[in-house]
Amino acid sequence: MLLIDAHLDLSMNAMEWNRDLRLPVATIRSNEAGLTDKPDRGNGTVSFPALRAGNIGIVVATLIARVKLPGQILSGWSSAEQAWAQIQGQLAWYKAMEAAGEIRIIETQLQLQQQIDIWNDNSILNEHKPIGVILSLEGADSLITPEHAIILQQQGLRAIGPAHYGPGRYANGTDATGHLNHNGIALLQIMQQHGLALDITHLCDDAMGDALQLFKGNIWASHHNCRKLVPHNRQISDEVIQSVIERNSVIGMAFDAWMMVPGWERGKSNPKTMQCNLAAIIPHIDHICQLSGNSLHVGIGSDLDGAFGTEQSPYDLNTIADLQQLKHLLVARGYSANDVENIFYKNWLREFSKVLPA
Repeated sequence: MLLIDAHLDLSMNAMEWNRDLRLPVATIRSNEAGLTDKPDRGNGTVSFPALRAGNIGIVVATLIARVKLPGQILSGWSSAEQAWAQIQGQLAWYKAMEAAGEIRIIETQLQLQQQIDIWNDNSILNEHKPIGVILSLEGADSLITPEHAIILQQQGLRAIGPAHYGPGRYANGTDATGHLNHNGIALLQIMQQHGLALDITHLCDDAMGDALQLFKGNIWASHHNCRKLVPHNRQISDEVIQSVIERNSVIGMAFDAWMMVPGWERGKSNPKTMQCNLAAIIPHIDHICQLSGNSLHVGIGSDLDGAFGTEQSPYDLNTIADLQQLKHLLVARGYSANDVENIFYKNWLREFSKVLPA
C-alpha cells in the first residue's frame, strides 16, 4: 500500500550528517563504523532505497537550521544569515537529487496527481520511481525577515513550522514557554496571505494557542503523538487535537521511542527494555480516532531520521520500510481496509490538495 510520511529531515542528514541517501541503509551504517560525532552514527534507518522498499512514494521533507540565541544551551548557527545560507545549501541538495532522478519536488496539485499515478503504476519497478518531496521549513529561525518566507515559497516551499526546540526568533518551541512575538505574528500573516501551510508541531502551548487563534489558513501537525498517553509538552494535547479535527486536518504519528512510550529516560532507556515496538504507536492512533469518531485525522510523520536511529526507534523496526507492518497491526486492532488507507495516505493527500496550488 502507498504510504506517505509527513516528516523526514532528508537534507539535514545529507548536509550535516554527510550521508549519501542513495545508498542502502546497511551501507550507510557500515560507512559510519567508529564515528561518534552524532548520537545515531551507524544506526540510521532512512535512505532512498529503504523508502522505495516501504512503498513510501511521497514525503514532506524539511529545511532546518537553528539560530543559537544568547544564553541558549542548544546548538545552532550564530546568525540568521548563516542559518539562511545553510537551508539554501539544503535546498540545493534537493535540487541536485531531483536532477539525478532520485526525487521529484512537488509544488502543484497536478504534480501531486502525477506522483500518485507513478506510484500506482505496477508496470514500473519501485527502484525506478522518484520519491515525491513536499518541502517544509522546520523552525523559522533561518528566515532573516518574515518576508523571506515568500522567497522560499518561490523556491518550492509549501509549509512552515515556526518553532523547533527552545526559544526561537519567531516562536518558542518544545521545553520553552511564551507567546508569539511581533515577528512571529507577522510571519503568520504573510503565510496566510501567500497560502503557505502552518505546521503547528513543536510550538509551545502559549504560541500554539496564539497560532490557532490568529492563523486562518491550512494547518497540520506533521509529527506529534498524544500527551494523554505520554505526558510531555512536546506531545499534542487533547484540546489541540480537537482543534485540528475541527479544522479538518491531520496529525502525523512520530516514531521516536521517547514519544511513543511513557517513562523513557534519555541516554538510559532502550527500546526493548521499554517494550517500545511498532505496536506502541497504535494506542496513539486509536486515541485520535476515538476523539474524532473516525480515521480521517491521523497519518504518519515518522521523523525516523531526526537525529536518532535504531537506538531510539521501535525495536522491531530495522529500516523505515518496516512501517508497512502497521497495516497488519491496525487490522488486528479492528480497523477496516479503508481506515488503513486513510491513515497510510488518503488523509495526507487530502491535506496536500488543499495546500498545493492548482
